[in-house]
Amino acid sequence: MKEEKVIIPANGYLMLLVFLILFFGSIAAIIALQSPLFGITLFLGIITAFGFVMVQPNNSRVLLLFGKYVGTIKKNGFYWVNPFYTKKKISLRASNFDSERLKVNDKLGNPVMISTILVWRVLDTYKAAFDVDNFENFVRVQTDAAVRKLASMYPYDNFADEGHDEDITLRSSVNEVSEALEKEIEERLKIAGIEVLEARIGYLAYAQEIANAMLKRQQATAIVAARHKIVEGAVSMVEMAIEELNKNDIVDLDEERKAAMVSNLMVVLCGDKDASPVVNTGTLSH
Repeated sequence: MKEEKVIIPANGYLMLLVFLILFFGSIAAIIALQSPLFGITLFLGIITAFGFVMVQPNNSRVLLLFGKYVGTIKKNGFYWVNPFYTKKKISLRASNFDSERLKVNDKLGNPVMISTILVWRVLDTYKAAFDVDNFENFVRVQTDAAVRKLASMYPYDNFADEGHDEDITLRSSVNEVSEALEKEIEERLKIAGIEVLEARIGYLAYAQEIANAMLKRQQATAIVAARHKIVEGAVSMVEMAIEELNKNDIVDLDEERKAAMVSNLMVVLCGDKDASPVVNTGTLSH
């Protein structure tokens, strides 16, 4: 048998009554009749006691008879099975696994620190018990391997200035990365009969040796982007100002004066500090 077989054993309360009759009845008979033959029934009663098994909700018992798989009890309750069965407990409850922070290289070769949070549970008790050596350790090792593979598939962030413009990144594409991680882990844990309920990135950051450099780079990128936006707006405002002046015939500006006006407006609009106005009491020619 190479697949899970769910069984429902005998009622434990009925067999408890049989055990009490055998055990205490044999003791009473030995005392009353002084016959050692009732020692056999007393011994059978003691053997019967080893067959009781209690299964709590979302738990299971894998039953073996001298190394042979017999079946799995998944329904909670009080049961009695063959006293010679070996009863292995496997929890069916959802479990959390928070992996250690791993240092891996992303798609661009940058070292990053990454960890994952995994929610899983046993779906097939036969595979969990017999297809892998230790299914809990198997979950930890395969999750770490899946995280390492995932981190190498995507960059930490986009670097448009270097020509690296990816659709999916570890930092910004949380949903897409989580789906890819969940699929990768599920494929690896299928052999152990493990169901993946949720998988997501728990921690993500640049490694310590490049963290400061990358922070400065992000700040510089943000400053350049802001300056680009300011200059773009300033040029638009200068164009609008010159156009309105010409349209309303407020002042007639030649090319030299236009250039001076554009220069002054760009300095005012793009400067970090407020401009100090200078009042011209003469003419535009002086």
